Amino acid sequence: MSHLILYSYWRSSAAYRVRIGLSLKGLEYETRGIDLRLNEHLKSDYRSQNPQGFVPALILDNHVISQSMAILEALDEFFPAEPLLPKAPSERAIVRSMAQIIACDIHPLNNLRVLRKLEGELGFDEDAKKAWMSGWIREGFFALEEMIKLHSNGFAFGDRPGLVDCFLVPQAYNADRFGIDISDFYHCLKVRDACLELNSFALAHPEAQPDCQ
Repeated sequence: MSHLILYSYWRSSAAYRVRIGLSLKGLEYETRGIDLRLNEHLKSDYRSQNPQGFVPALILDNHVISQSMAILEALDEFFPAEPLLPKAPSERAIVRSMAQIIACDIHPLNNLRVLRKLEGELGFDEDAKKAWMSGWIREGFFALEEMIKLHSNGFAFGDRPGLVDCFLVPQAYNADRFGIDISDFYHCLKVRDACLELNSFALAHPEAQPDCQ
């Protein structure tokens, strides 16, 4: 078994996704905390391994893999048991498109570096920042609600947790954390609640992490 090392920050939703994937697959890994608030991700020793300086990054067989989507797909390729994606190519495409609504269209507009820029250079106050976040989160969840309604059989796609759930649960956590109302997205929250009943998701939760402060 490979020795897996995950560079993570307990509140990073992207790192949260990967922790869920690792837990769903039953993979053991070592956590190395990177505190984004202290800008540890910008230090040269970390950027020498991950030039982009983001979390998460996973060391797998001496290879450093960055970006949560790439990491989760690599886990499926290296460790096929308990797959995160379905077998059929058409279904895999749908699952990827659902996950990328969060990875590409919601999260990048609401992550820490964007919020810092909104507050600093653009002078957003808390109300303006919340309105910005709410707009992008709700727009993405509107699409996810319809897709989950169509494809769910207990989880975001089908009858077992997988790739989409790895993305949905952290994004719902972020919405709650910042006080964004997503209570009208019934199917999204039904899936979120089903996931949170599972031990794999409990182990990956931000407040269960060794670097939680």
